[in-house]
Amino acid sequence: MMRQYRFDLVLLVLLAALPALGVYPVFAMKVLCFALFACSLNLVLGYTGLLSFGHAAFFGGAAYFAGYVMRDLAWSPLAGVLTGVATGAVFGLGFGLFAIRRQGIYFAMITLALAQMFYFFCLQAPFTGGEDGLQGVPRQTFFGLSLDHDLTLYFVVLAVVAATFALMSRVIASPFGRVLAAIKENEPRAISLGYEAARFKLLAFVLSAAIAGLAGALKTLVLGFATLSDVHWSLSGSVILMTLVGGMGTRFGPAVGALLIVSLETKLGDIGNWLAQATGWQVFTGLGSMVSVVTGVIFVLCVLLFRRGIVGEWLAWRQRWVARRNNAARPAALAGAIKG
Repeated sequence: MMRQYRFDLVLLVLLAALPALGVYPVFAMKVLCFALFACSLNLVLGYTGLLSFGHAAFFGGAAYFAGYVMRDLAWSPLAGVLTGVATGAVFGLGFGLFAIRRQGIYFAMITLALAQMFYFFCLQAPFTGGEDGLQGVPRQTFFGLSLDHDLTLYFVVLAVVAATFALMSRVIASPFGRVLAAIKENEPRAISLGYEAARFKLLAFVLSAAIAGLAGALKTLVLGFATLSDVHWSLSGSVILMTLVGGMGTRFGPAVGALLIVSLETKLGDIGNWLAQATGWQVFTGLGSMVSVVTGVIFVLCVLLFRRGIVGEWLAWRQRWVARRNNAARPAALAGAIKG
């Protein structure tokens, strides 16, 4: 446990030092928002066994409502972010009441259908801006700090994301999290032990939706806009991809997947131009328009070579290495005890 805390502290210090290392703060904040979004899905997919295709509705709905209250009602960023969290929680409760008693593909299809209904609502609603999106969301101030400066906003976002990660870690390690793991492994047995599986799954789903709403509200605050792509079903697919590639059921796997996918979406064109200059092959200049193809190839490679995801495979390798080291040390310890 102490080693885990040390790792978390080192990671937090490293993230705090990213702007000093030359990382663009807005890009880092976008990665943090999507890392939080992916970890919210991991709470229900990796630890509860619920495959949701409706998380884009929680993320995008919070993005729209938080942007609306901050831009049109002149609410503070704190009030806007809390509005996003509340929006995600309410949507999660509504979706969950319809879908939580279904399992497998039926649960996934119900959440997808409800999310698409909300997508068409956002397309027609006047306050969303339709296809143009909701733009021009101001950053204002946060407890007296002006958020117009990217660096100031970065540390605020980092603090919020770090606190939320700590909360999720505590939930996973709590008795509530143990019950969710039991439901995922064998739901009939958990029910036979007296646990109300549907209630526990609904609570986990609402908590996941609230965290997804927090990520969406932070994204609107950072970028200053919310668009239809935030509520489209393809975003739900992207966040599932982030979770699977990084490592479903691991603490930081979805964050690693988010870093990889967001980096590809943002930097793939620059990588293609660099490869074209380095090799002289102009075919690489079109790499930026092939993000979906590249991410699809990465997903296939992960399915074939990294079934547990990047972090999951690393943790499995580490466990095997520790086991081999302990097995190798046991005969020597036994021989020493016999000689003694």
